[in-house]
Amino acid sequence: MEHLINSKVKKLEISGIRKFFNMVSHSDDLISLTIGQPDFPTPEHVKQAGIQAIHDNFTSYTPNAGILELRQAASQFVEKKYSLHYNPETEIIVTIGASEAIDIAFRTILSEGMEVILPGPVYPGYEPLIRMCGAIPIHADVTENQFRLTAEILKKTLTAKTRCIVLPYPSNPTGVSLTKSELEDIATLVKDRDLFILADEIYSELVYDQSHASIASFLKEKTILINGLSKSHSMTGWRIGFLFAPEYLTKHILKVHQYNVSCANSIAQMAALEALTAGVDDALAMKEEYKKRRQYVYSRLTKLGLSVVKPDGAFYFFIKIPDSIKLNSFDFALDLVNKAKVAVVPGSAFSAYGEGYFRLSYASAMAVLQEALDRIEVYLAREHGIK
Repeated sequence: MEHLINSKVKKLEISGIRKFFNMVSHSDDLISLTIGQPDFPTPEHVKQAGIQAIHDNFTSYTPNAGILELRQAASQFVEKKYSLHYNPETEIIVTIGASEAIDIAFRTILSEGMEVILPGPVYPGYEPLIRMCGAIPIHADVTENQFRLTAEILKKTLTAKTRCIVLPYPSNPTGVSLTKSELEDIATLVKDRDLFILADEIYSELVYDQSHASIASFLKEKTILINGLSKSHSMTGWRIGFLFAPEYLTKHILKVHQYNVSCANSIAQMAALEALTAGVDDALAMKEEYKKRRQYVYSRLTKLGLSVVKPDGAFYFFIKIPDSIKLNSFDFALDLVNKAKVAVVPGSAFSAYGEGYFRLSYASAMAVLQEALDRIEVYLAREHGIK
């Protein structure tokens, strides 16, 4: 009966991140720097808000777009943090994580044969959703530009079929972000074109040396802004995301959301309300710790002579495999597991433009990072003569 399965679904593959993680997770004494999972617990007051919601029997359906108080808090949050203005009654949808927000946005704006521009390398969660809409992902090579997708690079990939540009900054897997000037240049380039921007800003609270800037500041009428609490408040399992867009868009996206999930989890919504009000600055302490880890890892990597772009945000390094190592990224990562007991993600998981790299997550305690980098250092010296 498998021949009856939707052909678009049959062609999909499990994320390369998860595939590699599942393959090696059984290994003994393994240090895993693979999954983008904050190692901090959800703040205690946020957990208590969820518990209280259960005690209060807040376990029924909510409005499809989410409880108004949460949408109001989300509106105030992005206004305070990023000077963005969205009407909580008509321009915000509470979703089941940023992943659902991305899915319903694509299903609303994409048609068969339309093209979507993605920076390459890029998080692997976009391309399958694009293909299920019958649209075509087009990767713009950013490997020679410090992993930054600029207006100049975009010019080379824009066509009459371009329906959407994905701006996932700060980036997974590279950690780099874009400046206000770069975003303004992109806005100027596309302002008269019939296309949308999908701005995935899930890591916006984890930007270290500059203020986070959003393309929505310059091009709100064309931008679908995605955010959530998974990274900022260490709430990955609570599954609360937010979609911000002009009303002419949200009124259609909401229909897809309604028929897909009805509404986000009611209990998680109450926890999210606490996170965006009493916990509006909860990410700051985590960010300071990540910043220390970033500097430590960067120092260790550069001392090893590894080529790496220092990330602006998120909690990843995207590291070039030395030319002297004659292994592709998958085989290199597997060799590292077998001989050093350290798991990273092969760059090929992030499109063909990630080949020749590997991603290392520093969302782990400093002691874990130190031990992992010690093992990598020994491995490189012993197996490849790199000291």
